[in-house]
Amino acid sequence: PHQLMMRATPIPRTLAMSYFADMDISIINEMPPGRKSVITKVLSSEKRNQILDTINQNCFDGNQVYWVCPLIEESETLQLETAEKTYHDLSNYFSNHKVGLIHGRLSSNDKKIIMEDFKKNKIKIIVATTVIEVGVDVPNATLMVIENAERMGLTQLHQLRGRIGRGDKKSICILLYQKKLS
Repeated sequence: PHQLMMRATPIPRTLAMSYFADMDISIINEMPPGRKSVITKVLSSEKRNQILDTINQNCFDGNQVYWVCPLIEESETLQLETAEKTYHDLSNYFSNHKVGLIHGRLSSNDKKIIMEDFKKNKIKIIVATTVIEVGVDVPNATLMVIENAERMGLTQLHQLRGRIGRGDKKSICILLYQKKLS
């Protein structure tokens, strides 16, 4: 072949198929050996306390958790959950588990250190923005909570959800939405 294109998400792949219609297409539609499919649940943000119990049990079972927020800090125009507030709330709530915070305003070195600690299981719960969307592989992470999921596109949710379920354990992705869901 003179050209090889690879895509992981369905939407860009579909666009590439339309644009390069004369190309031969190969599709890998099976999971790597040992991996289980990720269960996705959609819950109202009013169920947050129940999710905290699930996270606590998940951590005591030796697993790790991602909690994804759309914003780093409060906005005057958007009433969304922020990574900084969620980090402080979870740090206060989970005294038995180390909570970390990662977002795009941190230096590359700080992000690298935090992700290394998460990979080494020193951090049990990591609060993040979508900076973790690509290139993160922590097989021990089995639970992801995505705040304000109604504000994200399908491709972004697909990429985020792909951060869990990388090991041989059952994984769950919880999409939290605010009350005014259309």
